[in-house]
Amino acid sequence: MAQHDIVSPLPGTFYRRASPDAAPFVEAGTQLERGAVVGLVEVMKQFSEVESDVSGRVIEVLVEDGEPVDAGQVLMRVGE
Repeated sequence: MAQHDIVSPLPGTFYRRASPDAAPFVEAGTQLERGAVVGLVEVMKQFSEVESDVSGRVIEVLVEDGEPVDAGQVLMRVGE
């Protein structure tokens, strides 16, 4: 199985959910379609959606909700 990393497009704060009381966008084991939103990165109150650029199953999520991230940092791994 090929493995693909989904990386942060920007430096900022990574959010795994749309709001504090919402379910996470994805968990390990979630089946993704290309273009699915997997999280948000917030920079100075601007939220950018992080989308999967492949279809597959989430193998692991490497960043917790509310954790700071750098541009290019691996957020999660997807098995194609």
